Amino acid sequence: MIEVTEAAATQIKELVPDEKRSSEGLRIFVKTGGCSGLQYAMTIAPPEAEDHITDAHGVQVYLDQEGQKYLQGSVIDFSDDLVNTGFRIQNPNAKQTCGCGTSFEA
Repeated sequence: MIEVTEAAATQIKELVPDEKRSSEGLRIFVKTGGCSGLQYAMTIAPPEAEDHITDAHGVQVYLDQEGQKYLQGSVIDFSDDLVNTGFRIQNPNAKQTCGCGTSFEA
């Protein structure tokens, strides 16, 4: 469904305490809005009932039901450089993306 890089997993491990790692992870969801019509959103939380769960490098990533149809085959990465620190989604299904990197058109 989705791929999680080692860099993203390392960052998730820093955000989720060891004692909560079995019940919480990075939850990714898609909502309407942004410059291109849809936007990515993320939170550290437990999964919801319809979420798809990906286990990667010792962490869990949850993808909401709506996001599953838009993010099939995507790669979740983490970048820590001077200009663009944060999680990045490389989405092969996006027809167009916004310069901010959080908005896309499907």
